[in-house]
Amino acid sequence: MRGTEDLNRLEDRLPEILEKVNKLKEDANEAFKGCRFQHAAQLYTEAIRVITTEALSCESESQAVALLSEGLYENEHAEPTDSATANGQVNGSSAAKSADESSPAETLRFLLVVLFANRAFTHLKVEAHGFAIKDAGLAIKLAKKPYPKAFYRRGAAYFALGKYKLALADFRKAAAAAPTDKDVRLKIRECERRLREEAFSAAIDSSRDTPASLCRNIDVSGIVVEDSYDGPRLVATHESNSGRIAAGDGSVTQRFCSDLLGHFRAQKRLHRKYLLQIIGAAYDLLRGYPNIVKLKLDSHDGSTDASATNAQQHRDSFTRPIPPAAADSNSFVTSSPVHVVPQLTVCGDTHGQFFDLVRIFELNGLPSAENPYLFNGDFVDRGSWSVEVVTTLLAFMVYDPRCMHLTRGNHESRNMNKIYGFEGEVRHKYSEHFFELFEELFQALPLGYLIEGANQKRALVVHGGLFSRNGVKLDDLLRLDRFVEPPSTGLFAELLWSDPQKEHGWGPSKRGVGVAFGPDVTKRFLDDNQLELLIRSHEMKDDGYEVEADGRLITIFSAPNYCDQMGNRGAFIRLKPDMKPEIVPFEAAEHPADVRPMMYASGGGGLFGLV
Repeated sequence: MRGTEDLNRLEDRLPEILEKVNKLKEDANEAFKGCRFQHAAQLYTEAIRVITTEALSCESESQAVALLSEGLYENEHAEPTDSATANGQVNGSSAAKSADESSPAETLRFLLVVLFANRAFTHLKVEAHGFAIKDAGLAIKLAKKPYPKAFYRRGAAYFALGKYKLALADFRKAAAAAPTDKDVRLKIRECERRLREEAFSAAIDSSRDTPASLCRNIDVSGIVVEDSYDGPRLVATHESNSGRIAAGDGSVTQRFCSDLLGHFRAQKRLHRKYLLQIIGAAYDLLRGYPNIVKLKLDSHDGSTDASATNAQQHRDSFTRPIPPAAADSNSFVTSSPVHVVPQLTVCGDTHGQFFDLVRIFELNGLPSAENPYLFNGDFVDRGSWSVEVVTTLLAFMVYDPRCMHLTRGNHESRNMNKIYGFEGEVRHKYSEHFFELFEELFQALPLGYLIEGANQKRALVVHGGLFSRNGVKLDDLLRLDRFVEPPSTGLFAELLWSDPQKEHGWGPSKRGVGVAFGPDVTKRFLDDNQLELLIRSHEMKDDGYEVEADGRLITIFSAPNYCDQMGNRGAFIRLKPDMKPEIVPFEAAEHPADVRPMMYASGGGGLFGLV
């Protein structure tokens, strides 16, 4: 134990410490209420620092937790139990009351429990699930009796990562500590349901060698479009016996795509026959792409005057087999591009925010061979027009493969779609069969794009970020099997999940998957692969973008006022052959107020706005 002298010194300073900590905590609570979650996290962190360094003279949070949880301070009184403190609402008066009834160490101990649990909640709000698990775990370790909010929030973070067994264990502990909480009971039932589904799927998968492809077996020949349907109609030009069409064959026209935007803005649905035809054609195109697609920017190429026939040739060019990697580890970088475009607009996450997608087209023009787009993953989930967003992007791609390019994000996966609303939305608007079709199509999405401009200036576009080790080459990425659900570790996972950090080297992922990589890691990877720039998405930014690593890394995010509460701007990047990025921020568009984010999420969707 620490000595009496240390304890007396702490007791003398307690009023000053409590005043400072509670002011910070109150400011953090207000920031949280105003949806300024990152600022709230900073204020909670400062309050924790005051306790750990100024009051306890510790060098780190973990040292302070160890000090208090191991009883190194004298401890003669019970933990504060007044109702305000038990609810985590520790204000100046209740904290002072606690100081009268408890030792200084116990007062600060429980304040830390509340602060860690509150900071865990802010991490949940910004999808930093790894940090939420850590903070909730610290609160659980410090609490002398079960603190239900900490168990609930750690369970929420585990649930968000698809770790249902761990989530279930925490929700059960939360229920034991708060037996009258109906919401916790609902979460327990949802975890149990998800675990039953996983067990059933595993049993089905083990009973067959290779699942039949749903996308390759689409047959719409028997589907009749009713006379009452008032949406855009697709007229197949080269329809097969099954009614399938091909990307770039003229079946999907620019007029069809424009009419589709208007139809969706009126909150009407595309007929299921046409959606099936678009999914089938898009899948046939995408499955022929390499993992990393190479495009060249050249405004003098003249290819933009090509007809739909040339678009078909473009589609065919992607079906060429990819040669094994040569001894030269940069063989892919120096290979010939598969297609030439005059310029490129790169967009980040859109997350089902259809009316903001329309705003992008209003600001920057509709997709065409002269005005091509690359959408860098996370088209779906959270926003409740995910079907409309992904269908629009696929329709433009089937109209002319030169005008629309797509990469896979971490939300183009079954696990995320079951949690964040896309599954529920597809089932509500169409059926479970369509959800399975989308999931198979997502596996065909390429993992990145290599963009080459003039003077061999090159940029790599991937959704998440870089890797937990040095020496990764683009040829290594070409060898990955992408036609699977993303794993939780390895290059594939890190491509989709990693984030940059300000510090050099590597750090733990705030999300619980992937890695945090520093500016030195970025420079080394880019130099090793003869690249100038890394463009990634995956993170909400207040201005819609952030430039880091001495200008060699750009994060781009295209979902303004994310989830109708973050107040951020969106942005997109224009690239021309000189490869000088022009970043265009934009404000959120108005949308129908009766459609809220996550409205189709079942069970787990309520995890992120409660407790």
